[in-house]
Amino acid sequence: MKKVKLNLGILGLLATFFVSCSDSDDSNSGGDNGGGIDSKYIITATPTASEGVADYILTADALDSGTITTAGNGIEQDGTYRYYVTSQNRFFSLLYGQGNPGAVTTYGLNSDGVLEKLSDFQSETVQAFAPVDDDILLMKISRNSDSPISSWYRLDTNTLQFTAEGQINTKELADKENGEIAFFSWITQVGNKVYLPYFTVKACCNDRFGTEYPNEANIAVFSYPEMEYEKTIHDERTSFIGRYFVNGLTVDETGDAYAFSSATATNNNEFTSTLPSAITRIKNGTTEFDEYYFDLEAASGGLYLTDHIYVKNGKFIGIMKAEKSSSSGNIYAVIDVYNQTYTEITGTPDPSTILGVTGRNYVSEDGSTVYIGITTKAGSYVYSIDVAGATATRGLEVEGGVITAISKLDTM
Repeated sequence: MKKVKLNLGILGLLATFFVSCSDSDDSNSGGDNGGGIDSKYIITATPTASEGVADYILTADALDSGTITTAGNGIEQDGTYRYYVTSQNRFFSLLYGQGNPGAVTTYGLNSDGVLEKLSDFQSETVQAFAPVDDDILLMKISRNSDSPISSWYRLDTNTLQFTAEGQINTKELADKENGEIAFFSWITQVGNKVYLPYFTVKACCNDRFGTEYPNEANIAVFSYPEMEYEKTIHDERTSFIGRYFVNGLTVDETGDAYAFSSATATNNNEFTSTLPSAITRIKNGTTEFDEYYFDLEAASGGLYLTDHIYVKNGKFIGIMKAEKSSSSGNIYAVIDVYNQTYTEITGTPDPSTILGVTGRNYVSEDGSTVYIGITTKAGSYVYSIDVAGATATRGLEVEGGVITAISKLDTM
């Protein structure tokens, strides 16, 4: 089943080009830059003034109050579809090139609290990316059953250069009689391994993301950094883990991995999974699901999970929806996987008024507060969620923009 190839020659096409740190046109303070700056919050927002415009990267001193604006402010990104990841105290902005190579831009925060561009280079458009050790591992995933080769790339976050790449034959990995291929939902480091949850898809016809196997969960296990295939972890108590472009597997402080299923598998554009939205577990030191099972759909009174944010000590923020859907949820809850409890969060806007939510969010260092972006017709605000009290409070407003991600950088 395994088929992984290295082709280092292609890495020459992905060369890194470093940019001077003194380029003032590419930096923005976003607040008071007096002495003693230790960190800044990083807010990305899409301007609402016109369609088809690029995100802006803004900085802020606080998230609980105040106002920032996209008007005449921030660092404008190239391209209209941008995704973000923070690793090793660096902020990476990735352009989704819709099949074409896309720019990857890296930023750091200098001692004056100013964002500096550290590198700007081209990469293949990828559908999954996550920090692994000191790297960011990126996946360009095939959605064509006639060419089922997906590629992976290792980006060193210290040198800001690609150091290795390889290929995975996702038809061989899926090993389905009808020829469906594996499509990775996301990437999670578990111990010294890389776990790639996947769902199988037809990858053809007019139903590329449809599947005839809606009631199973699979995780491909790879060594790291070699990315050698080791095994597939399989379970039939839930549908697949995660969603397209959404992480569904998180590791807690003890090393246990919790797998979240939305139960949103489709066939011919109809939801077909007969299993509930639920959570399962892989104990530290093992490569199998154990007996743990949390029926999240029952605990929430019939809601479906669309995304989750890990906080601390077995507590997650679950982003829920009242009906099965391919879109993001609009109901927030505290999920305690240790005690199998579900507590809906108060203080967020009425779900019917929510137009968008952030997919990348910030958790305070002590795990007491989670900061999320919520946009309604009234505006785009950062909400702080008190995890212990399951309450949300409206904070920082982003004028003229829709918040797309929230992060934080310390000074370099």
